[in-house]
Amino acid sequence: MIEFLSDYGLFLAKAVTIVIAILMIIAVAAATAQSRQRRDHKGEIQVTPLNDFFEDLRDALRHNILDKDELKDIEKARKKEEKAKKKHKEEARRKRVFVLDFDGDVKASGVEEFANEVTAVLTMAEKQDEVVLRLESPGGQVHSYGLASSQLERIRQKEIPLTVCVDKVAASGGYMMACTANKIIAAPFAILGSIGVVAELPNFNRILKKYDVDYDIYTAGDFKRTVTMLGENTEEGKKKFVEEIEETHVLFKDLIKRNRPALDVDAVATGEHWYGQQCVDLGLIDVIQTSDDYLYDASQSSDIFEVSYEVKKSMADRLGFAMEGYIFAAIIFWIICYAMSKYSYNLENKYKTER
Repeated sequence: MIEFLSDYGLFLAKAVTIVIAILMIIAVAAATAQSRQRRDHKGEIQVTPLNDFFEDLRDALRHNILDKDELKDIEKARKKEEKAKKKHKEEARRKRVFVLDFDGDVKASGVEEFANEVTAVLTMAEKQDEVVLRLESPGGQVHSYGLASSQLERIRQKEIPLTVCVDKVAASGGYMMACTANKIIAAPFAILGSIGVVAELPNFNRILKKYDVDYDIYTAGDFKRTVTMLGENTEEGKKKFVEEIEETHVLFKDLIKRNRPALDVDAVATGEHWYGQQCVDLGLIDVIQTSDDYLYDASQSSDIFEVSYEVKKSMADRLGFAMEGYIFAAIIFWIICYAMSKYSYNLENKYKTER
């Protein structure tokens, strides 16, 4: 029986190995097709009127709580209000609030779609309107978040009021984006700050030396390479690397000073983070409030539109994501089968030795 289990486990391991190889080939082919089609990918702007959303919530509750007479009175009042609006045809249009979302990862990988959303809004928004960004980001790559904050600067340059709402976190690169706003609003326990720059780099040079492996770097320019993962890092290279980090920190602080001149940047640019009310006291934000509250209040006097840029996923995209899941599952299955066969083999040898 033990011998059968061992043979069967080895058979499964070999079969799964073949399946993984086939899936990897398919995944590579799908990824190649995806990269070719990405240039031709065109998304479209989606616009959702949030006033209708709020009204639907209110109406659903009213119809379940109020009686018929109360509902009739509300309907009469609504019609009367609509008639009054029609009589004032020359009345100035209502303020428009354009709502954008940015949920950032380390690479700020949604910045391309975000740029398209900003461009779309700028084709319609006027100085009397407002742009509201619901921002969530723990920060990440400096150049990527620098580009994302530059997209928000475009709104400020058009003199359109910009409000950033943070419900959970806007740290480091996230705060780099938030500070460009005319007004920053955050939930009571939202995390903001982390105004600093960090770089982590493992070095495997001693391991290479242990096994007599040389790693040579050839450069033109004294600081073309400062520190590396495999080469031997010099004190001069380390010093230069730290200088570059400090320079980036200075640029970060200068950006904040330009946008929030009343803030004592040196006092908060320590790399620390703070919660909502602490941020108000320090001057990092202006108001404690959730984005839901802010937008609902705004809906009473403004027309609110949620704007997003949606890219349709091609067959190659969907196939690529599916292959990733299949490969991961196959690898886990292969590990289990291999472990079972190894255990059976060891158990069989132990049994033979005892006999």
